[in-house]
Amino acid sequence: MYRWAWILLFCLSTIHGCQKTDRSTELAQDPSIQVYFNHRDTGKQTYTEPYRPIKRGGDNLEAIIIDEIRSANSTIDLAVQELNLPLVAQALVKSHRSGVRVRVILDNNYSRALSSLTHSEINGLKKRDRLKYEEFLALVDLNSDNRLDQTEIAQQDALFMLHQAGITMIDDTADGSKGSGLMHHKFMVVDDRTVITGSANFTLSGIFGDFSNFDTRGNTNYLLRIARPQIAHLFTEEFEYMWGDGGINSKFGLDKQARSPVTVSWDNTTITLQFSPTSTSKDWHLSTNGSIAAAISDAKQSVNLALFVFSDQTIANILQQKQQQGIEINGIFDRGFAFRYYSEVLDLLGVTGYYRCRVEANNNPWIKPLDTIGVANLDSGDKLHHKFALIDRQTAIAGSQNWSAAANNLNDETLLMINNQTVAQHFEREFQRLSDSTNWGLPLGVNSKLQKQRQNCQSKNQFNLLTEYINYSL
Repeated sequence: MYRWAWILLFCLSTIHGCQKTDRSTELAQDPSIQVYFNHRDTGKQTYTEPYRPIKRGGDNLEAIIIDEIRSANSTIDLAVQELNLPLVAQALVKSHRSGVRVRVILDNNYSRALSSLTHSEINGLKKRDRLKYEEFLALVDLNSDNRLDQTEIAQQDALFMLHQAGITMIDDTADGSKGSGLMHHKFMVVDDRTVITGSANFTLSGIFGDFSNFDTRGNTNYLLRIARPQIAHLFTEEFEYMWGDGGINSKFGLDKQARSPVTVSWDNTTITLQFSPTSTSKDWHLSTNGSIAAAISDAKQSVNLALFVFSDQTIANILQQKQQQGIEINGIFDRGFAFRYYSEVLDLLGVTGYYRCRVEANNNPWIKPLDTIGVANLDSGDKLHHKFALIDRQTAIAGSQNWSAAANNLNDETLLMINNQTVAQHFEREFQRLSDSTNWGLPLGVNSKLQKQRQNCQSKNQFNLLTEYINYSL
Protein backbone atom coordinates (compact mmCIF):
# COMPACT_ATOMS: atom_id res chain seq x y z
CA MET A 1 0.00 0.00 0.00
CA TYR A 2 2.87 2.37 0.75
CA ARG A 3 4.05 2.45 -2.85
CA TRP A 4 0.59 3.36 -4.12
CA ALA A 5 0.36 6.09 -1.51
CA TRP A 6 3.67 7.44 -2.82
CA ILE A 7 2.41 7.35 -6.41
CA LEU A 8 -0.68 9.34 -5.37
CA LEU A 9 1.52 11.81 -3.49
CA PHE A 10 3.85 12.04 -6.48
CA CYS A 11 0.91 12.86 -8.78
CA LEU A 12 -0.48 15.45 -6.39
CA SER A 13 2.88 17.18 -6.26
CA THR A 14 3.04 17.76 -10.01
CA ILE A 15 1.59 20.66 -11.95
CA HIS A 16 -0.76 18.29 -13.81
CA GLY A 17 -2.27 16.75 -10.67
CA CYS A 18 -3.19 13.07 -10.74
CA GLN A 19 -3.84 12.98 -14.47
CA LYS A 20 -1.16 11.36 -16.59
CA THR A 21 1.38 14.00 -17.53
CA ASP A 22 1.56 14.75 -21.24
CA ARG A 23 5.29 14.49 -21.78
CA SER A 24 5.04 14.94 -25.54
CA THR A 25 4.87 18.71 -25.03
CA GLU A 26 8.19 20.52 -25.00
CA LEU A 27 9.46 22.00 -21.78
CA ALA A 28 10.99 25.44 -21.88
CA GLN A 29 14.79 25.59 -21.71
CA ASP A 30 16.67 28.07 -19.57
CA PRO A 31 18.73 30.48 -21.72
CA SER A 32 21.94 29.64 -19.83
CA ILE A 33 21.43 25.91 -19.11
CA GLN A 34 19.83 23.51 -21.56
CA VAL A 35 19.10 19.88 -20.62
CA TYR A 36 18.96 17.01 -23.13
CA PHE A 37 18.05 13.33 -22.66
CA ASN A 38 18.64 10.62 -25.26
CA HIS A 39 15.49 8.74 -24.17
CA ARG A 40 13.30 11.78 -23.65
CA ASP A 41 9.64 11.50 -24.73
CA THR A 42 9.37 13.74 -27.78
CA GLY A 43 5.91 12.84 -29.09
CA LYS A 44 5.87 12.96 -32.88
CA GLN A 45 9.37 14.41 -33.12
CA THR A 46 11.77 11.73 -34.29
CA TYR A 47 15.16 11.49 -35.96
CA THR A 48 17.05 8.76 -37.78
CA GLU A 49 20.26 7.60 -36.16
CA PRO A 50 23.32 8.43 -38.27
CA TYR A 51 24.94 4.99 -37.84
CA ARG A 52 21.97 2.60 -37.83
CA PRO A 53 18.76 2.87 -39.88
CA ILE A 54 16.63 3.38 -36.78
CA LYS A 55 14.01 6.09 -36.40
CA ARG A 56 13.58 7.10 -32.79
CA GLY A 57 12.57 9.73 -30.30
CA GLY A 58 14.73 11.40 -27.69
CA ASP A 59 17.29 14.15 -28.05
CA ASN A 60 20.15 13.47 -30.46
CA LEU A 61 23.01 14.05 -28.03
CA GLU A 62 25.64 13.67 -30.74
CA ALA A 63 24.02 16.49 -32.72
CA ILE A 64 24.20 18.72 -29.61
CA ILE A 65 27.93 17.98 -29.32
CA ILE A 66 28.62 18.57 -33.01
CA ASP A 67 26.68 21.85 -33.09
CA GLU A 68 28.82 23.13 -30.24
CA ILE A 69 32.03 22.02 -31.95
CA ARG A 70 30.99 23.87 -35.10
CA SER A 71 30.36 27.04 -33.09
CA ALA A 72 33.99 27.18 -31.88
CA ASN A 73 36.06 30.20 -32.88
CA SER A 74 39.31 29.60 -31.03
CA THR A 75 39.48 26.59 -28.66
CA ILE A 76 37.93 23.20 -27.94
CA ASP A 77 39.05 21.33 -24.83
CA LEU A 78 37.56 17.85 -24.58
CA ALA A 79 37.97 15.52 -21.58
CA VAL A 80 35.94 12.35 -21.94
CA GLN A 81 36.52 8.80 -20.78
CA GLU A 82 35.84 7.29 -24.19
CA LEU A 83 35.29 8.60 -27.73
CA ASN A 84 34.34 6.49 -30.73
CA LEU A 85 31.76 8.58 -32.64
CA PRO A 86 33.02 9.12 -36.20
CA LEU A 87 30.91 12.23 -36.85
CA VAL A 88 32.21 13.89 -33.68
CA ALA A 89 35.76 13.10 -34.74
CA GLN A 90 35.11 14.53 -38.21
CA ALA A 91 33.74 17.74 -36.68
CA LEU A 92 36.80 18.06 -34.42
CA VAL A 93 39.13 17.52 -37.37
CA LYS A 94 37.31 20.16 -39.42
CA SER A 95 37.55 22.68 -36.58
CA HIS A 96 41.24 21.87 -36.11
CA ARG A 97 41.94 22.44 -39.80
CA SER A 98 40.11 25.77 -39.68
CA GLY A 99 42.55 27.02 -37.04
CA VAL A 100 40.71 26.12 -33.81
CA ARG A 101 43.01 24.71 -31.12
CA VAL A 102 41.67 21.26 -30.27
CA ARG A 103 42.95 19.31 -27.26
CA VAL A 104 41.66 15.90 -26.18
CA ILE A 105 42.09 13.97 -22.92
CA LEU A 106 40.95 10.35 -22.67
CA ASP A 107 41.12 7.56 -20.12
CA ASN A 108 44.12 5.33 -20.78
CA ASN A 109 41.89 2.29 -21.26
CA TYR A 110 40.30 3.96 -24.30
CA SER A 111 43.07 6.11 -25.76
CA ARG A 112 44.36 3.73 -28.44
CA ALA A 113 42.81 3.44 -31.88
CA LEU A 114 41.44 -0.09 -32.06
CA SER A 115 42.40 -0.34 -35.73
CA SER A 116 46.03 -0.40 -34.58
CA LEU A 117 45.63 -3.68 -32.66
CA THR A 118 47.68 -6.59 -34.01
CA HIS A 119 46.21 -10.05 -34.67
CA SER A 120 47.89 -11.44 -31.57
CA GLU A 121 46.54 -8.57 -29.45
CA ILE A 122 43.04 -9.14 -30.80
CA ASN A 123 43.25 -12.87 -30.08
CA GLY A 124 44.41 -12.13 -26.54
CA LEU A 125 41.55 -9.79 -25.65
CA LYS A 126 39.45 -10.62 -22.62
CA LYS A 127 35.73 -11.21 -23.14
CA ARG A 128 34.58 -7.64 -22.42
CA ASP A 129 37.31 -6.10 -24.61
CA ARG A 130 36.66 -8.68 -27.30
CA LEU A 131 32.99 -7.69 -27.47
CA LYS A 132 34.02 -4.04 -27.67
CA TYR A 133 36.38 -4.82 -30.53
CA GLU A 134 33.67 -6.75 -32.38
CA GLU A 135 31.37 -3.74 -32.05
CA PHE A 136 34.16 -1.54 -33.41
CA LEU A 137 34.73 -3.92 -36.31
CA ALA A 138 31.03 -3.90 -37.20
CA LEU A 139 31.02 -0.09 -37.24
CA VAL A 140 34.18 0.39 -39.28
CA ASP A 141 33.88 -2.54 -41.71
CA LEU A 142 31.69 -0.72 -44.23
CA ASN A 143 31.77 -3.44 -46.90
CA SER A 144 31.29 -6.26 -44.35
CA ASP A 145 34.26 -8.33 -45.54
CA ASN A 146 35.45 -8.87 -41.94
CA ARG A 147 38.64 -6.90 -42.50
CA LEU A 148 39.53 -3.23 -42.24
CA ASP A 149 41.13 -1.32 -45.08
CA GLN A 150 42.67 2.13 -44.81
CA THR A 151 39.71 3.85 -46.43
CA GLU A 152 37.32 2.41 -43.86
CA ILE A 153 39.63 3.24 -40.98
CA ALA A 154 40.05 6.83 -42.21
CA GLN A 155 36.27 7.27 -42.36
CA GLN A 156 35.11 5.42 -39.25
CA ASP A 157 37.88 5.07 -36.63
CA ALA A 158 37.42 8.22 -34.52
CA LEU A 159 40.78 8.11 -32.73
CA PHE A 160 42.68 7.32 -35.93
CA MET A 161 41.09 10.39 -37.56
CA LEU A 162 42.16 12.65 -34.70
CA HIS A 163 45.69 11.27 -34.74
CA GLN A 164 46.04 11.59 -38.53
CA ALA A 165 44.85 15.21 -38.37
CA GLY A 166 47.58 16.04 -35.83
CA ILE A 167 45.23 16.74 -32.94
CA THR A 168 47.11 16.37 -29.65
CA MET A 169 45.67 13.70 -27.39
CA ILE A 170 46.85 12.57 -23.98
CA ASP A 171 45.52 10.19 -21.35
CA ASP A 172 45.89 9.83 -17.59
CA THR A 173 49.24 8.08 -17.96
CA ALA A 174 50.79 11.28 -19.36
CA ASP A 175 52.08 12.13 -15.88
CA GLY A 176 54.24 8.99 -15.95
CA SER A 177 51.88 6.99 -13.72
CA LYS A 178 49.77 3.93 -14.49
CA GLY A 179 46.77 6.23 -14.62
CA SER A 180 44.30 7.63 -12.12
CA GLY A 181 41.46 5.44 -10.89
CA LEU A 182 39.57 6.49 -14.02
CA MET A 183 39.70 9.63 -16.10
CA HIS A 184 35.92 9.55 -15.92
CA HIS A 185 35.10 13.12 -16.99
CA LYS A 186 32.54 13.79 -19.71
CA PHE A 187 32.95 17.46 -20.59
CA MET A 188 33.85 19.77 -23.44
CA VAL A 189 34.67 23.49 -23.15
CA VAL A 190 34.31 25.68 -26.25
CA ASP A 191 36.02 29.08 -26.44
CA ASP A 192 36.20 29.11 -22.62
CA ARG A 193 32.57 30.26 -22.65
CA THR A 194 30.32 27.21 -23.09
CA VAL A 195 30.39 23.77 -21.48
CA ILE A 196 28.88 20.49 -22.62
CA THR A 197 28.82 17.98 -19.77
CA GLY A 198 26.70 15.25 -18.21
CA SER A 199 26.61 11.48 -17.85
CA ALA A 200 27.22 10.48 -21.48
CA ASN A 201 30.45 9.16 -22.91
CA PHE A 202 30.92 10.15 -26.54
CA THR A 203 30.21 6.63 -27.78
CA LEU A 204 27.59 4.75 -29.75
CA SER A 205 26.51 2.68 -26.75
CA GLY A 206 26.37 5.80 -24.60
CA ILE A 207 24.15 7.75 -26.97
CA PHE A 208 22.49 5.57 -29.65
CA GLY A 209 22.98 1.89 -28.78
CA ASP A 210 25.28 -0.97 -29.72
CA PHE A 211 25.92 -0.86 -33.46
CA SER A 212 25.17 -4.55 -34.10
CA ASN A 213 22.28 -4.86 -31.64
CA PHE A 214 19.25 -3.11 -33.10
CA ASP A 215 17.27 -3.74 -29.92
CA THR A 216 19.42 -1.28 -27.97
CA ARG A 217 18.66 2.44 -27.83
CA GLY A 218 21.72 3.57 -25.89
CA ASN A 219 22.40 3.78 -22.19
CA THR A 220 20.08 6.33 -20.59
CA ASN A 221 22.12 9.54 -20.50
CA TYR A 222 21.82 13.29 -20.42
CA LEU A 223 23.88 16.28 -21.47
CA LEU A 224 23.86 19.83 -20.15
CA ARG A 225 24.83 22.83 -22.23
CA ILE A 226 25.93 25.61 -19.87
CA ALA A 227 26.55 28.96 -21.54
CA ARG A 228 28.14 30.82 -18.67
CA PRO A 229 31.78 31.99 -18.81
CA GLN A 230 32.26 31.74 -15.02
CA ILE A 231 31.40 28.04 -15.17
CA ALA A 232 33.45 27.49 -18.34
CA HIS A 233 36.51 29.01 -16.62
CA LEU A 234 36.25 26.46 -13.80
CA PHE A 235 36.08 23.55 -16.26
CA THR A 236 39.02 25.02 -18.16
CA GLU A 237 41.00 25.17 -14.92
CA GLU A 238 40.32 21.46 -14.32
CA PHE A 239 41.35 20.69 -17.91
CA GLU A 240 44.60 22.63 -17.53
CA TYR A 241 45.55 20.70 -14.39
CA MET A 242 45.22 17.45 -16.33
CA TRP A 243 46.78 18.78 -19.54
CA GLY A 244 49.86 20.35 -18.02
CA ASP A 245 52.11 21.15 -20.98
CA GLY A 246 50.63 18.55 -23.25
CA GLY A 247 51.96 15.55 -21.38
CA ILE A 248 54.59 17.32 -19.30
CA ASN A 249 53.58 18.29 -15.77
CA SER A 250 50.16 16.69 -16.30
CA LYS A 251 48.28 15.99 -13.09
CA PHE A 252 45.50 13.48 -12.70
CA GLY A 253 43.67 11.98 -9.77
CA LEU A 254 45.08 12.86 -6.37
CA ASP A 255 48.05 14.66 -7.96
CA LYS A 256 45.74 17.54 -8.84
CA GLN A 257 45.48 20.39 -6.40
CA ALA A 258 42.60 19.89 -3.98
CA ARG A 259 39.92 22.51 -4.47
CA SER A 260 36.81 23.37 -2.51
CA PRO A 261 33.38 23.59 -4.17
CA VAL A 262 32.81 26.85 -6.02
CA THR A 263 29.35 28.43 -6.19
CA VAL A 264 28.29 30.75 -9.01
CA SER A 265 24.94 32.55 -8.96
CA TRP A 266 23.03 34.66 -11.46
CA ASP A 267 19.39 35.61 -11.96
CA ASN A 268 17.32 32.62 -10.76
CA THR A 269 20.20 30.12 -10.87
CA THR A 270 22.86 28.83 -8.49
CA ILE A 271 25.46 26.25 -9.54
CA THR A 272 27.95 24.64 -7.19
CA LEU A 273 30.80 22.88 -8.99
CA GLN A 274 33.32 20.48 -7.51
CA PHE A 275 35.87 18.06 -8.97
CA SER A 276 37.08 14.70 -7.66
CA PRO A 277 39.05 13.03 -6.25
CA THR A 278 39.55 13.83 -2.57
CA SER A 279 42.17 12.00 -0.53
CA THR A 280 40.91 9.63 2.16
CA SER A 281 43.25 11.49 4.54
CA LYS A 282 40.95 14.52 4.36
CA ASP A 283 37.58 15.01 6.03
CA TRP A 284 35.00 13.03 4.02
CA HIS A 285 32.54 15.89 4.34
CA LEU A 286 34.87 18.03 2.19
CA SER A 287 34.68 15.55 -0.70
CA THR A 288 32.24 15.40 -3.59
CA ASN A 289 30.29 12.60 -1.90
CA GLY A 290 30.29 14.78 1.20
CA SER A 291 28.74 17.58 -0.85
CA ILE A 292 26.07 15.17 -2.12
CA ALA A 293 25.33 14.16 1.45
CA ALA A 294 25.04 17.81 2.53
CA ALA A 295 22.53 18.52 -0.23
CA ILE A 296 20.45 15.50 0.81
CA SER A 297 20.61 16.62 4.44
CA ASP A 298 19.01 19.92 3.42
CA ALA A 299 16.03 18.19 1.77
CA LYS A 300 12.70 19.39 3.14
CA GLN A 301 10.24 17.34 1.06
CA SER A 302 11.68 14.77 -1.34
CA VAL A 303 14.75 13.08 -2.77
CA ASN A 304 14.46 11.37 -6.17
CA LEU A 305 17.45 9.26 -7.29
CA ALA A 306 18.34 7.96 -10.76
CA LEU A 307 21.74 6.31 -10.38
CA PHE A 308 23.97 3.85 -12.22
CA VAL A 309 26.04 2.95 -9.14
CA PHE A 310 25.24 3.66 -5.51
CA SER A 311 27.74 2.18 -3.04
CA ASP A 312 28.51 4.97 -0.54
CA GLN A 313 27.40 3.82 2.91
CA THR A 314 27.47 7.27 4.51
CA ILE A 315 25.11 8.73 1.91
CA ALA A 316 22.78 5.76 2.43
CA ASN A 317 22.79 6.38 6.17
CA ILE A 318 21.90 10.04 5.66
CA LEU A 319 19.04 9.01 3.38
CA GLN A 320 17.81 6.78 6.20
CA GLN A 321 17.86 9.77 8.55
CA LYS A 322 15.76 11.72 6.05
CA GLN A 323 13.32 8.81 5.84
CA GLN A 324 12.97 8.90 9.62
CA GLN A 325 12.18 12.63 9.35
CA GLY A 326 9.34 11.86 6.93
CA ILE A 327 11.12 12.94 3.74
CA GLU A 328 9.84 11.19 0.59
CA ILE A 329 12.59 9.06 -0.99
CA ASN A 330 12.28 7.42 -4.40
CA GLY A 331 15.02 5.70 -6.37
CA ILE A 332 15.52 4.10 -9.78
CA PHE A 333 18.72 2.16 -10.41
CA ASP A 334 20.50 0.08 -13.01
CA ARG A 335 19.62 -3.60 -12.81
CA GLY A 336 23.23 -4.66 -13.38
CA PHE A 337 24.51 -2.86 -10.27
CA ALA A 338 21.52 -2.57 -7.95
CA PHE A 339 21.78 -6.00 -6.34
CA ARG A 340 25.53 -6.44 -6.04
CA TYR A 341 26.68 -7.21 -2.50
CA TYR A 342 28.23 -3.73 -2.07
CA SER A 343 25.23 -1.83 -3.44
CA GLU A 344 23.44 0.48 -1.02
CA VAL A 345 20.23 -0.26 -2.92
CA LEU A 346 20.11 -3.45 -0.83
CA ASP A 347 20.21 -1.33 2.34
CA LEU A 348 17.27 0.76 1.16
CA LEU A 349 15.36 -2.47 0.46
CA GLY A 350 16.19 -3.83 3.91
CA VAL A 351 18.23 -6.85 2.79
CA THR A 352 21.85 -8.01 2.98
CA GLY A 353 24.15 -9.29 0.25
CA TYR A 354 27.14 -11.54 0.87
CA TYR A 355 30.56 -11.89 -0.70
CA ARG A 356 32.30 -15.13 0.23
CA CYS A 357 29.96 -15.23 3.22
CA ARG A 358 31.13 -11.83 4.38
CA VAL A 359 28.96 -8.75 4.77
CA GLU A 360 30.12 -5.34 3.61
CA ALA A 361 31.73 -3.29 6.38
CA ASN A 362 29.25 -1.03 8.22
CA ASN A 363 26.37 -2.68 6.38
CA ASN A 364 23.04 -1.14 7.44
CA PRO A 365 19.88 -2.69 5.95
CA TRP A 366 16.96 -0.43 6.77
CA ILE A 367 14.52 -1.53 9.47
CA LYS A 368 11.76 0.18 7.49
CA PRO A 369 12.65 -0.73 3.89
CA LEU A 370 11.35 1.35 1.01
CA ASP A 371 9.07 0.01 -1.69
CA THR A 372 9.61 3.18 -3.72
CA ILE A 373 12.94 1.73 -4.89
CA GLY A 374 13.27 -0.15 -8.16
CA VAL A 375 15.30 -0.96 -11.25
CA ALA A 376 14.79 0.60 -14.67
CA ASN A 377 13.10 -1.58 -17.26
CA LEU A 378 15.29 -0.96 -20.33
CA ASP A 379 15.97 -2.70 -23.61
CA SER A 380 18.34 -5.62 -23.20
CA GLY A 381 21.91 -4.35 -23.51
CA ASP A 382 21.16 -0.81 -22.32
CA LYS A 383 22.10 0.53 -18.89
CA LEU A 384 20.60 3.20 -16.68
CA HIS A 385 23.75 5.34 -16.81
CA HIS A 386 22.30 8.42 -15.12
CA LYS A 387 24.04 9.99 -12.15
CA PHE A 388 21.42 12.45 -10.97
CA ALA A 389 19.25 13.25 -7.99
CA LEU A 390 16.52 15.81 -7.60
CA ILE A 391 16.12 17.47 -4.18
CA ASP A 392 12.71 18.97 -3.35
CA ARG A 393 12.04 19.06 -7.11
CA GLN A 394 14.19 22.19 -7.21
CA THR A 395 17.89 21.25 -7.02
CA ALA A 396 19.49 18.79 -9.45
CA ILE A 397 22.66 16.90 -8.50
CA ALA A 398 24.36 15.98 -11.77
CA GLY A 399 27.70 15.27 -13.43
CA SER A 400 29.90 12.29 -14.24
CA GLN A 401 30.25 11.05 -10.67
CA ASN A 402 28.84 7.71 -9.60
CA TRP A 403 28.02 7.61 -5.90
CA SER A 404 30.94 5.38 -4.95
CA ALA A 405 34.19 5.49 -3.00
CA ALA A 406 36.23 5.04 -6.18
CA ALA A 407 34.63 8.08 -7.80
CA ASN A 408 35.13 10.05 -4.61
CA ASN A 409 38.72 9.12 -3.79
CA LEU A 410 40.41 8.01 -7.04
CA ASN A 411 38.73 9.17 -10.24
CA ASP A 412 38.75 12.43 -12.16
CA GLU A 413 35.07 13.40 -11.88
CA THR A 414 32.66 16.32 -12.13
CA LEU A 415 29.89 17.11 -9.65
CA LEU A 416 27.33 19.85 -10.29
CA MET A 417 24.51 20.99 -8.04
CA ILE A 418 22.10 23.16 -9.97
CA ASN A 419 19.35 25.15 -8.32
CA ASN A 420 17.13 26.27 -11.17
CA GLN A 421 13.41 25.54 -11.48
CA THR A 422 13.42 25.13 -15.26
CA VAL A 423 16.35 22.70 -15.15
CA ALA A 424 14.68 20.81 -12.29
CA GLN A 425 11.53 20.33 -14.38
CA HIS A 426 13.55 18.51 -17.05
CA PHE A 427 15.07 16.12 -14.52
CA GLU A 428 11.68 15.58 -12.88
CA ARG A 429 10.11 14.70 -16.22
CA GLU A 430 12.91 12.21 -16.92
CA PHE A 431 12.37 10.63 -13.51
CA GLN A 432 8.63 10.38 -14.19
CA ARG A 433 9.32 8.79 -17.59
CA LEU A 434 11.55 6.15 -16.02
CA SER A 435 9.11 5.52 -13.17
CA ASP A 436 6.36 4.56 -15.63
CA SER A 437 8.18 1.32 -16.46
CA THR A 438 10.28 0.76 -13.33
CA ASN A 439 10.12 -2.62 -11.62
CA TRP A 440 9.54 -1.56 -8.03
CA GLY A 441 10.68 -3.39 -4.93
CA LEU A 442 12.93 -6.41 -4.47
CA PRO A 443 12.47 -8.92 -7.34
CA LEU A 444 11.43 -12.39 -6.20
CA GLY A 445 14.40 -13.96 -7.97
CA VAL A 446 16.87 -11.67 -6.26
CA ASN A 447 15.22 -12.22 -2.88
CA SER A 448 15.41 -16.00 -3.37
CA LYS A 449 19.10 -15.75 -4.28
CA LEU A 450 19.85 -13.64 -1.19
CA GLN A 451 17.98 -16.10 1.04
CA LYS A 452 20.01 -19.01 -0.37
CA GLN A 453 23.22 -17.03 0.20
CA ARG A 454 22.23 -16.44 3.79
CA GLN A 455 21.37 -20.08 4.42
CA ASN A 456 24.58 -21.33 2.81
CA CYS A 457 26.67 -18.86 4.79
CA GLN A 458 24.93 -19.76 8.07
CA SER A 459 25.58 -23.46 7.39
CA LYS A 460 29.20 -22.72 6.54
CA ASN A 461 29.68 -20.63 9.68
CA GLN A 462 28.12 -23.36 11.85
CA PHE A 463 30.42 -25.93 10.25
CA ASN A 464 33.46 -23.71 10.88
CA LEU A 465 32.45 -23.18 14.52
CA LEU A 466 32.00 -26.93 14.99
CA THR A 467 35.41 -27.61 13.42
CA GLU A 468 37.05 -25.04 15.67
CA TYR A 469 35.38 -26.62 18.73
CA ILE A 470 36.53 -30.13 17.76
CA ASN A 471 40.08 -28.94 17.09
CA TYR A 472 40.13 -27.08 20.42
CA SER A 473 38.82 -30.15 22.26
CA LEU A 474 41.53 -32.33 20.73
